[in-house]
Amino acid sequence: MPRIFTHLIIRLAAAVLFTLAPVLVWAQATPTPNRVDGYGAPNPPAAAPSPATNGETQVDILMSYYEQDGHHGAVEGGIGTQHLTDLTPTIILNVPLDSATRLSANVGLDYYASASTDRIDQVLSSPSSHDARYHADFGYSHTLADKRTTVGLGAGASNEYDYRSFNVTGSWAHASPDGNRELSVAAQAFFDRATLIRPAELRSGRNQEHGSGFDTRQSYNLNIVYSQVLSQRLQVAVSTELVAQQGLLSTPFHRVYFKETGGTLGSAKTELLPRQRYKYPVGLRLTYYATDLVQVRGFYRFYNDNFGIRAHTAELETPIKITPFFVLYPFYRYHTQTAATYFAPYLEHSTADTYYTSDYDLAAFSANKLGLGIRYSPVYGIGRFKTPFGSRIAKFKSLDLRYAYYRQNTGLTASLVSADFSFTMP
Repeated sequence: MPRIFTHLIIRLAAAVLFTLAPVLVWAQATPTPNRVDGYGAPNPPAAAPSPATNGETQVDILMSYYEQDGHHGAVEGGIGTQHLTDLTPTIILNVPLDSATRLSANVGLDYYASASTDRIDQVLSSPSSHDARYHADFGYSHTLADKRTTVGLGAGASNEYDYRSFNVTGSWAHASPDGNRELSVAAQAFFDRATLIRPAELRSGRNQEHGSGFDTRQSYNLNIVYSQVLSQRLQVAVSTELVAQQGLLSTPFHRVYFKETGGTLGSAKTELLPRQRYKYPVGLRLTYYATDLVQVRGFYRFYNDNFGIRAHTAELETPIKITPFFVLYPFYRYHTQTAATYFAPYLEHSTADTYYTSDYDLAAFSANKLGLGIRYSPVYGIGRFKTPFGSRIAKFKSLDLRYAYYRQNTGLTASLVSADFSFTMP
């Protein structure tokens, strides 16, 4: 076996083994397809390794506990519980093959318990009350000879009880000669297959508890980011993520009750939405280095789609350096959106409607999210320990802890506790 492949396998194996040593940790919940405000979205992925760690394998162990509650669950037509808890361990690896080429991996699972999906069968503690989703994504990136252009390829898959997804991605980034400007473009395609699980009273025929057929969905994302250093203290980035979706966009176990037929069990229909959706968000991000100890990070996004939703999101984060290696970063986020054309609350849809949903992710609402993060990153790391291969020394590089509280004016509240343990290994 060529030496480069032997070296790579040893590094990957060592990284995986030493990350499994700590107690199992958890990361954040996966967002639902109809959620545009991102309140359940994961924290941004770990930053790419810096030139100072260019020859080191970097490992990030992400963990979080997410819990929400409310009284507009779509499974019961917009009036049921929205209680949900989600635990997710994730490991992110960045492995250098040489000074220009890297491999990456993002592997983890979501384990959730949902009181709302427990009502699919109208039987508490049914199998639908909890599930696990497994996912793995792998990437390859290479910096070209000009040292300013990086290209990448990737692929991934996820699987849960009633849903399977496969994705492919490609990226290109180019920096100016002075490093003050960069344009990056990334394209991603998702190919999904869903089992159609309908509410128990709306199923027909026998043996329908495990689904009544299958449907597919395809999603195509194009992300474009232009960033520039305007001055010694100010940086700006403009971005857009264009999304085109086709196929199954409804959730078949979401009930909708109509004003003509009332709310008795069996009178509902399953949610029905168009099979095409286009999203057109545009974002602006500013980073201002107010002093050597304080940064101000601002973000604004305008969102628009063909479902009729218009949304505005603004976020402010202010990292404060307490010591050279200890940082506090309070943050605040505000989101407001209009309702989708196809949304109406419980018993407000008409049987004459072509499309209908009572999913409050598509309702009009405003929301506030605030929290505090703590980052501890000593120059020489928090600690060091030996790995199982060749007495290599791994460094516990940094620790990031974060708490956020979220509240919608619809009554939905959520809390999130998360952490990022970062390691490097030569």
